Amino acid sequence: METHGRTPSRRTLLRSGAYLGAAAAGLTTATTPALADARRVRAAVAYPPTHWIPASTSNYRVSSRPTSYPIDFVVIHVTQETFPDAMKIFQDPAKQVSTHYMVASADGYIGQFVREKDVAWHAGNRDYNNRSIGIEHEGWVDKPEYFTDALYESSATLTAAICDRYGVPKTRTHIIGHNEVPNATHTDPGKYWDWDRYMALVKAA
Repeated sequence: METHGRTPSRRTLLRSGAYLGAAAAGLTTATTPALADARRVRAAVAYPPTHWIPASTSNYRVSSRPTSYPIDFVVIHVTQETFPDAMKIFQDPAKQVSTHYMVASADGYIGQFVREKDVAWHAGNRDYNNRSIGIEHEGWVDKPEYFTDALYESSATLTAAICDRYGVPKTRTHIIGHNEVPNATHTDPGKYWDWDRYMALVKAA
């Protein structure tokens, strides 16, 4: 497993996430007009707090999206692992897999593993990897108890923000399950994932 130094505690990450959220909302002092404009854009997008937990650089491709590729999809996954075990997989350079975000079941905590500008290897389809953001959700496809209110609400807010940022329509044509990727061999998010509830939350956000 590739190491990236000491992993900060969740408390530390939550505190830093609160600061980042304040910056994104334009609550910190802008030093230049360009920074002020950038912060206004981020405020409009309204991302929830996310916490940087970098994947191994062997598990994704550096890019410059949306200049290099348009972002057309958000792909919904279920980890089939706990959050800590999935995190170890994304940080293991031998695994050749990653995601942009992962949402924890218990409290909706969001870890970001790959920058949105870069191509995460999550969909099993090169074209869809190039043109999508991947969001993993802690849990198992046959254990609906992992799909908590906190997980749904946090993920839906994140998906809505991604759609707003890149102009992705908030429809099931563009917000899809891993199982809906062409030639997919995975079944997630599975039959217990409540798409009606999720899409209503995305649109409300």
